[in-house]
Amino acid sequence: MSEPSTSVVDANAIITLLLGSGGRADFERTRAFFEPVRQGTAVAYIPAAVLAECVYVLTRIYKVARMEAASSLLELLDYRGVETESPAVRRALALYRDRNVDFVDALVASIAQDRGWRVFSFDRDLERLAK
Repeated sequence: MSEPSTSVVDANAIITLLLGSGGRADFERTRAFFEPVRQGTAVAYIPAAVLAECVYVLTRIYKVARMEAASSLLELLDYRGVETESPAVRRALALYRDRNVDFVDALVASIAQDRGWRVFSFDRDLERLAK
């Protein structure tokens, strides 16, 4: 059995999938791309930077509520074929959903916790979050 093919996914594809935006043809093409990813027969690598862009676009441009945006992205990360660079990405989305913190701050704190590192910042809330 051969290895599943891997694609790096950009924010516009994720936004199209989650919101059904971009026109019917783009939406159908995006759904067709993600179906084998959902099943685990293809791999979609989603960088943390792309997720940060998705959070920004969903909440600032499309005015999606923080909880809904984070929950939708977490559901996407549950697809069997989705990969990210670190488990810290998932924890950061959960922190972003559950607490009043920016996604990037949640990501920095999660990475620091994963690696046993300290956070250097002038943002006291971020430093507390990382502990």
